[in-house]
Amino acid sequence: MADLFRPRWREGNDPFRRIVVRTTLRFMEIEAAGGIVLVIAAAIALIWANVSFDSYHDFWHAHISIDLSIWSFDQSLQHVVNDVLMVVFFLVVGAEIKREFTHGELRDPRQAALPICAALGGMLVPAAVYAALNAGGEGGSGWGIPVATDIAFALGVLALVGRGVPVQLKVFLLTLAVADDVGGILIIAIFYSESIRVEWLAAMVGAVAFLLLVKQLGFRHIGIHALGGVFLWLTLWEAGVHATLAGVILGLIVPANALYDRAGMTRRFDYLLQRLRHIEEDPDPMVREEDTHDALRTIQHVAHEGLSPLERLEEAIAPISAFVVVPIFALANAGIHITGDSIDAALGSNIAWGIFLGLIFGKFVGIVAASALAVRLGIAFKPPQLRWSHLGGAALLAGIGFTVAIFIANLSFDSGQTDLLEGAKIGIFAASIVAAVLGYGVLRAVRPRY
Repeated sequence: MADLFRPRWREGNDPFRRIVVRTTLRFMEIEAAGGIVLVIAAAIALIWANVSFDSYHDFWHAHISIDLSIWSFDQSLQHVVNDVLMVVFFLVVGAEIKREFTHGELRDPRQAALPICAALGGMLVPAAVYAALNAGGEGGSGWGIPVATDIAFALGVLALVGRGVPVQLKVFLLTLAVADDVGGILIIAIFYSESIRVEWLAAMVGAVAFLLLVKQLGFRHIGIHALGGVFLWLTLWEAGVHATLAGVILGLIVPANALYDRAGMTRRFDYLLQRLRHIEEDPDPMVREEDTHDALRTIQHVAHEGLSPLERLEEAIAPISAFVVVPIFALANAGIHITGDSIDAALGSNIAWGIFLGLIFGKFVGIVAASALAVRLGIAFKPPQLRWSHLGGAALLAGIGFTVAIFIANLSFDSGQTDLLEGAKIGIFAASIVAAVLGYGVLRAVRPRY
């Protein structure tokens, strides 16, 4: 009987398709609701900054200092949010990417081809539009800002469209955003890192090796992965690579396979139920109680390991990211003191116009053109439930670049370039609002009438 409870790694270890679909849909619901909370947080930040900009600025620029004998930390509260708290957000991003590549749409190259090609077009064309207006100028470093898509905001708008939106469109938009996240992460890692410290980079490699060893040895408790993730964050911070990438790396390493497959769980539960029936026949009450507790603990273990660590991680932290971390990020970064002068400056700013046109025009043209070209060349196929008008509406929603666009804007312009950063944020806000309205309007118009 002992062999019955030994994990069978080759028994068809993929999680149940039903569980994968349920996890994906639940994630979409959380992200959609989180998009609404995000809008509320951004509105509060704007109101706060325009009612009392000094209090807003002083609060988020208050410093937090930690001075240990071996390590010190001295950053503003805003930097703590952006560099520490946002690790949770990027951990969810890494988990999304891992799930999509192991059990989702990106697992099948044929199915993944359309959203991947769309994402590539939706990154290259906006970057080119921005660069055409800003290459060689003071805003040249901000070319990565319009490549981002805010999946929470976009899914929130998609949820407002209501019934009639094909499920395939939701999956397409989610998969496109995940592929977009991969590109955004690579851009942050390669182009927006500071001067690299080789000794800490070697320590970072050691931290990754530790996490891979933990996975290879079969440790499945999230706690030990989290411990390695903390050390990984520290090494990235000291190495000069943006520390939030620790979340992405950790999300990619966490095991995505359940310990027990469906057949294995069925056998084990059948055996345990039979065992419970036989326990009741034992005349000794002490033995009955002890054996019952043992059987129930085994049932709990089998049920727990019927879900992969990746699924358990997403279920635990996706709500925290959507309803706590991202809204706090919006509160800390969306507060702009809007005046007539700032609007006039934005209207005359190539940075603001580059972002606005990149997110609205660049995303739409890039996604639709790349999708059409991929289908035309036979690289990808379009599900029959999706009309080109659906893809056009999704392309407009992809122009909502709020969270990650602001994140990259903070990396593009340093603290001495306040005017450039404010112009960038105004461009992001304007583009996100217009993209949301246009995308909602198009998808509402093509929605079937019942």
